[in-house]
Amino acid sequence: MALLVHLLVCVFGMGSWVAINGLWVELPLLVVELPEGWYLPSYLTVVIQLANIGPLLVTLLHRFRPGCLSEVPVIFAILGVGTVACILLAFLWNTTSWVMGGRHSITFIVLTFFLALVDCTSSVTFLPFMSRLPTYYLTTFFVGEGFSGLLPALVALIQGSGISTCVNVTQAADATLSPLTTRETHVTQGPGSPSLSSHLESRYLPARFSPLVFFLLLSFMMLCCLVAFFLLQRWPGGRQGSIEDLLQSQVTLHSIRPREEMDVGSPGPGDSSKGGEHLEQKAAPLHPAQLAFIYTVVAFVNALTNGVLPSVQSYSCLPYGPVAYHLAATLSSVASPLACFLSIFLPTRSLLTLGALTLLGTGFGAYNMAMAVLSPCPLLQGHWGGEVLIVLSWVLFIAFLSYIKVMLGVILRDRSRSALVWCGAAVQLGSLVGALLMFPLVNVLRLFATADYCSLDCAA
Repeated sequence: MALLVHLLVCVFGMGSWVAINGLWVELPLLVVELPEGWYLPSYLTVVIQLANIGPLLVTLLHRFRPGCLSEVPVIFAILGVGTVACILLAFLWNTTSWVMGGRHSITFIVLTFFLALVDCTSSVTFLPFMSRLPTYYLTTFFVGEGFSGLLPALVALIQGSGISTCVNVTQAADATLSPLTTRETHVTQGPGSPSLSSHLESRYLPARFSPLVFFLLLSFMMLCCLVAFFLLQRWPGGRQGSIEDLLQSQVTLHSIRPREEMDVGSPGPGDSSKGGEHLEQKAAPLHPAQLAFIYTVVAFVNALTNGVLPSVQSYSCLPYGPVAYHLAATLSSVASPLACFLSIFLPTRSLLTLGALTLLGTGFGAYNMAMAVLSPCPLLQGHWGGEVLIVLSWVLFIAFLSYIKVMLGVILRDRSRSALVWCGAAVQLGSLVGALLMFPLVNVLRLFATADYCSLDCAA
């Protein structure tokens, strides 16, 4: 039974960000068809941040009207909206409308807003719901959250989304190529015709299946999450976790602790060992300074992993070639659930240790950012050592910070349900600040230069 609950919790956690993560990995196919082209990611960034109105509303209600909003109907509503939006996106993703003198993907952007509203609101509703379950299920939830990035990436890899090859392009000497799209030019040279030049360019290979199939698979994942949540909230064992929290969070009940420990030891051998282990792992009360440190680290880590570094991953990896880029993207998606799983066997509640790991993970993130700034000619470009370093740096960056997210979540879960609500708010605040910081740097000031690996020459 416990294994089934772990599986349901994992599937439930997967639904937290699977829709938005799926949109990002499908972008190489979408930008070819939609009129916004490669400006589409910047539009999506703004739309996703606007969707933070959902978690903001939930957090304000929790602060000023505590108890008036139950997370169960909210989760049912957002998962239902997410499933329907994915289904609609499968059939309407390439529908365009004539707005302000040009074609725009209004339908796609509106549906993306609803998906982002679902995923952003999940940060302040899924975690509080997990406070109803025993603590050891929280790590499984974070493993599932890691799978929300891994599964769409694997599906996109099978689909062939973003796989490119080098093509020899011939064009007239006086012709210019658009920075967004290029076309091969076939010219028959004759008297008076312009001189021809040829060069290599990157071209995306045709996908094995269409975005329609991809978005239907996303719909199925969201539906699985909805079914998993339905079964979890009907599981009678979920009440045990909330009762434990109630008993252990009341100062006035210290006098009955000995009786409570006797009661915990009274069930069968399996239950008593789990209950004793759970009580032993209860952390000491946190001081306000420690809480401030935890919430700051939560916001900082999510700013890096959800806002700052994803904006420059292509700039840091593409100069080393498409293989390095896809390995970095795929293996870092694998590293997240593995790091969450590792926290089961190697847990630590030491804030000093978690702070040191944060600095270490930030160091790998700083290397990734430095390579993005140096694009299109970063360190060791054209050398196999550079490819190994950039892939390894991205994997370790995601692994360290994913581990920190899990352990901080476990610490806050043991404090109270309210602490998890504010943890979700810190997650969204950090993600918002990171995205808003990078948007002008990438899309307005254009401080990062793209690299075409096939025509790149960094010999100088």
